[in-house]
Amino acid sequence: MRVIAWLVEGTWPACVDAVRAHAPDDAEVVLLHVSGPDVPAVAHGAFAGLLGRDHPRGHRPAEGWGRDPGDRLEALGGTSATALLDAAAERLGRPCVREERSGRVEREVVAAAEGAGLLVLARDGDRSRLGPKSLGPAARFAVDHAPCPVLLVWPERAPDLGTMPPPPPHRP
Repeated sequence: MRVIAWLVEGTWPACVDAVRAHAPDDAEVVLLHVSGPDVPAVAHGAFAGLLGRDHPRGHRPAEGWGRDPGDRLEALGGTSATALLDAAAERLGRPCVREERSGRVEREVVAAAEGAGLLVLARDGDRSRLGPKSLGPAARFAVDHAPCPVLLVWPERAPDLGTMPPPPPHRP
């Protein structure tokens, strides 16, 4: 059995703990981190918008002038993902595969879950109350489209039942 744990900054410990508690000892565990293209793409776009603009007369350009900051952000994102995967592997305490992907996050997660026996992910929306808003758009997409069973965990203690939304009004 192959178990995929989708790790996101801020909620990954809950996913790792769920794998430790629920994955069979003989399961192949894949720790998955997906970097979205958003931040580097914005930086690339902003830099491209500035092309052709010269520095003020009489001023020397700053060190690194002419270098696309999106490249630096991509490198920093890769370093951050590696550190997260390393910390998760240490917390897991058993052999695992570390997988880094880049692209549309929700689609990469679903693609990684193909052929898996279980996908583990954490709630990433409003975690102060029970209900559908406890899932952000990417997690909702993964839950709705996963080609395998899904274990959805709370990153912290779940809110009490009193936070559940009221039932919808009845229509005549």
